[in-house]
Amino acid sequence: MPTSPLPVCSRLPLRFELAPLLDALARIDAAAWQGHFNTGYYEGDWSGVALITPEDAPLPLAPGLGAPMRSGWWQRETAWNHLLDAFQTRVRSARLLRLGPGSRIHEHCDPDLGLPGSDLRLHVPLLSPPGVEFLVDGLQVPMRPGECWFLDLSRPHRVDNPGPGERIHLVLDCHPNDWLLAAVHQGLPDTPALQPGRAVQAFAQFRRQVAGDVALARQLQGLTDVRDFTREVVRLGAELGLLFAEAEVRAAMRQGKQAWREQWKV
Repeated sequence: MPTSPLPVCSRLPLRFELAPLLDALARIDAAAWQGHFNTGYYEGDWSGVALITPEDAPLPLAPGLGAPMRSGWWQRETAWNHLLDAFQTRVRSARLLRLGPGSRIHEHCDPDLGLPGSDLRLHVPLLSPPGVEFLVDGLQVPMRPGECWFLDLSRPHRVDNPGPGERIHLVLDCHPNDWLLAAVHQGLPDTPALQPGRAVQAFAQFRRQVAGDVALARQLQGLTDVRDFTREVVRLGAELGLLFAEAEVRAAMRQGKQAWREQWKV
């Protein structure tokens, strides 16, 4: 079994034929999609349909609300069976998750995924408009339809779908056995280098502008409340045509604190 630590992400050596999967996706009843119960996590449409659920999950979509589809409904669809058969490990949960156009999932962490021996989360994109950004630690993960990715979502992450079109991924939580761990590490050489997202780049440009503008820097230095400071930074950036969110500002604050702590380590 590989003993090296898990990476931020890895594009596994698996590829899936999209046409039969999209056909099966189109046959799902529109009423089956369940909205995420935690409305504070997102804006717009974030919904899903469960294929496989953990034994201890109280709801068919965990988390989620709505009327469940019949147990095992997906087993009549050859495409889902072929896809799931490719995973030589126990799939504890498999969910189709949809993020509608103009919707976003706010930055958050899933700390349970970072515990020793915890399941590994995999994403198989089915529909993904070119403008979609899936950011982990502020870096864009360039997932393409038909690929399979491991993501360490115990780290800060968020998703933005400006549209047009909906983004739909099949998301799996899998037991980290020898086969899966080996697949994660085998995929690393073929994993593209992650690049900063659009908002991260805009915020970096704003910081450079502040460094060269004494009046702008003083305007921000006068703000002592963190929430007021964060909102003002976003507002001033928008005035300059630099569009980013409070998540970029908070991430920079975290990184600054971490860098300050690191300098005192012996």
